[in-house]
Amino acid sequence: MKRDKLGQYLIGSYTARFDRSGRVKIPEKFRAAIEEQYGRDVFITSLTDQAVQIYPLKVWERLAGITDTGLIHLRPEVRNFMRRVNLKGSQYEIDSKGRVLINQALKEKAQLEDEVEVIGMNNHLEVWCKARIQELIEQKPLRDEDFERIAELHPKGSSE
Repeated sequence: MKRDKLGQYLIGSYTARFDRSGRVKIPEKFRAAIEEQYGRDVFITSLTDQAVQIYPLKVWERLAGITDTGLIHLRPEVRNFMRRVNLKGSQYEIDSKGRVLINQALKEKAQLEDEVEVIGMNNHLEVWCKARIQELIEQKPLRDEDFERIAELHPKGSSE
């Protein structure tokens, strides 16, 4: 049975809780999509310290430009990026119950407490402190100019 196109994306949001071991259960809809499309290996990091990102490992490899040649790593801004995301980031495997471990350093930086919001970002997940994401959305509402800039990102003539 073939999934429809939207079924391939990680969209929507769900509330989740940490267990005593610091693991968070990936909501079932997200877990099924990740495992079906990418497998169980993920890379967990924080790009800005506001939230924790969970990338399917295959998505992370494309994003980070991991290649056999390694030439991209000669650029100073790429080295800075790699240092930042790898300092506290780690590769994990989603366990049989759909959980992943988020290390204490990442939890503290992102101010994650027992209950968190897991938000689908099309090809990866973000884990947010519920109060922090609500505050961010209220402080930075979308304006008409934002929608115009977003529309400019979409390729002209594309029907998707």
